[in-house]
Amino acid sequence: MVSLLRTSLAPVGKAIAAQHFSTAAVLSNDSYRFVVAGGGAGGLAIASSLARKYGDGNVAVIEPSDVHYYQPMWTLVGGGEKTLQDSAKEMSKLMPKNATWIKEKVEQFDPAQNLVYTSDNRKVNYDYLVVAMGLQVNFNKIEGLPEALEDPASGVASNFSPKYVNKTFELIKNFQGGNAIFTMPTLPIKCPGAPQKIMYLAEDYFRNKSGVRDKTTVMYNSALAVLFGVKKYANSLWKVVERKGIQVNLHTNLVEVMSKEKKAMFTITNPADNTTTNKIFDYDMIHVSPPMGPLACLKDSPVSDANGWVDVNKTTLQHMRFPNVFAIGDCSNVPTSKTAAAVAGQSGVLLKSLESVMKGEIPAEKYDGYTSCPLITGYGTTILAEFDFNAAPLETFPIDQGKERTSMYYLKRDIMPELYWSGLLRGVWRGPGIVRKALHAGLKN
Repeated sequence: MVSLLRTSLAPVGKAIAAQHFSTAAVLSNDSYRFVVAGGGAGGLAIASSLARKYGDGNVAVIEPSDVHYYQPMWTLVGGGEKTLQDSAKEMSKLMPKNATWIKEKVEQFDPAQNLVYTSDNRKVNYDYLVVAMGLQVNFNKIEGLPEALEDPASGVASNFSPKYVNKTFELIKNFQGGNAIFTMPTLPIKCPGAPQKIMYLAEDYFRNKSGVRDKTTVMYNSALAVLFGVKKYANSLWKVVERKGIQVNLHTNLVEVMSKEKKAMFTITNPADNTTTNKIFDYDMIHVSPPMGPLACLKDSPVSDANGWVDVNKTTLQHMRFPNVFAIGDCSNVPTSKTAAAVAGQSGVLLKSLESVMKGEIPAEKYDGYTSCPLITGYGTTILAEFDFNAAPLETFPIDQGKERTSMYYLKRDIMPELYWSGLLRGVWRGPGIVRKALHAGLKN
């Protein structure tokens, strides 16, 4: 069905290419050959590549933020290994020099007219659109959570916002024992391993730094049915939680925080019959990973599916109905974990798909679903999970990456940030596929 749809769209794509490129590339200040909606990892990666190739006046990036954050670092900020400032750079220093920065919010998409409407009532016309807008973190979906995060005495923190991530380490440092709860919501979220990573760092801190582990109960309350979605790494993580004495409660979803009483309510689902019951847990510290979803401008948008995610072919990243529209990263409905590593893997495919459509051809390059989650299991140890659409390991190194390794911890802490800032955002790092092939001597992983 997908291939038939792509075939049926190909003549439309060819007509669009012919129509647009018989005119000047830039018709006015608000008309561009390429418009990238979003200045996150995917948006900057694609914009940098396009601006470098096509030059001034051809590429516009719509992004309201003054600061760009390397969000995968926030686990280490919450664990005291990095500072929030380490994760931040001024957007003005990252924006491609040859691109036009439209410092506004996207309000609406009109793909039938090749238009994006912004918060300043600007209409931006494009020949080709790349949607790279990330997702929305919904703290307000949990009753009492926004107020608890603002209250210094609540014992509640979250690594999923620059506003609250420093509070996580303050709670870990000052924790004197009791119940330390770490939550995982239903999918999708940014990096599904992140809720566990901060838990393992906290447990390590309680055990080896503050000395309060013997009077602490560490709990992982997850709405999911599994500890991790890839069996190989899940098996390794079960060994980690058993060794560390962590209590794991699956099918257990946070619905309310009662911070004045230091209590949290969870809905527990019985997998046998899908019935639910509510249970209240006492906590002394709770790290909340909130539910997440699509941005408001993508809900009920003509570029989105029924759930509000940009509706693209999962292998080519081309839109299913509008052939001159593409999407990358967290905002799309591509069925893989939402990580910076996935963005890197998608970026090269998207650019090749875009070039094919510009030539009136059907995109042939295929994204394999590659994503990665460096699962920090303590200060100095990491399991480097890498996998594809089928939740099959797709590992870069010719070693067993299901084992905890010090080398992978320093790869995560020190090398990956440089790859991100100097490689991915500049459009020159497109994932480890070439490295994987070289390290495995050209053999299938």
